[in-house]
Amino acid sequence: MRAGYGARGAIYIAVGALAFLAALNSGQAEGTKDALVALRKQPYGVPMLWGIGLGLFCYMVWRVVAGIMDVEDHGDGAKGAFARAAQITTGLLHGGIAISVIGLAQGGGGGGDSTQDWTQKVMQMPLGRTMVGIGALILVGAGLYYAYKGVAGKYKEHLANARLVRDLEMVIKGGLIVYGAMLVLVGISIATAAFFGDPSQAGGLGQALQSLRGAVFGRILLGGAGIGLLAFALYNFVEAGYRVVPKISGAGIKTLADRATS
Repeated sequence: MRAGYGARGAIYIAVGALAFLAALNSGQAEGTKDALVALRKQPYGVPMLWGIGLGLFCYMVWRVVAGIMDVEDHGDGAKGAFARAAQITTGLLHGGIAISVIGLAQGGGGGGDSTQDWTQKVMQMPLGRTMVGIGALILVGAGLYYAYKGVAGKYKEHLANARLVRDLEMVIKGGLIVYGAMLVLVGISIATAAFFGDPSQAGGLGQALQSLRGAVFGRILLGGAGIGLLAFALYNFVEAGYRVVPKISGAGIKTLADRATS
């Protein structure tokens, strides 16, 4: 679990930093894949990619085990079953990302938008456009949930009541809201691709960042998104160190939510 959240944090440090720098110097905003390609070119970049890839495999194992064994006490009702299925699904998705990252570490692949590649492959299947559309709706829903999680403070339910976590609450809120907004933009682009049957309309995080760049006050929006993604990276590091897992952490550990109700 800790390695997995740490790996996610490392990815969004790269994406957020490149987005912020692009806002400063009028450069091109980079998505996840391009950011990792840029990381590979840096000193010690390949070992770092190996670490991120293996960490994402750990995240996959954590999410799948958590969903099957219900270590976070979601329960067996309809709501709990959905939450556990979502854990398993996101775990498997991160396993796929891990394979891509390790491929980059081995020297394979390059930049570009893998979202368009996957969208094109799925559209070639029977009922492909329908599946892409459903996937887009799920992604938009996930983005809205992340934003809600930040606004409503739902993250407090699984973070320990530690001084560092309390001090970083506003950063955590901002990171979750910005990450949720970016997921919504990605989901909308994929939904557009499904509606028109044109995979080139689909875009990942890089295209979403670039769309902000093209808006009014685009450089300010892009810089804000970069800072927000850096905040989301920090949130993942906080999760790595302070996440409370009900069936593992023990009943004596207080969460931020416990503090708020005491």
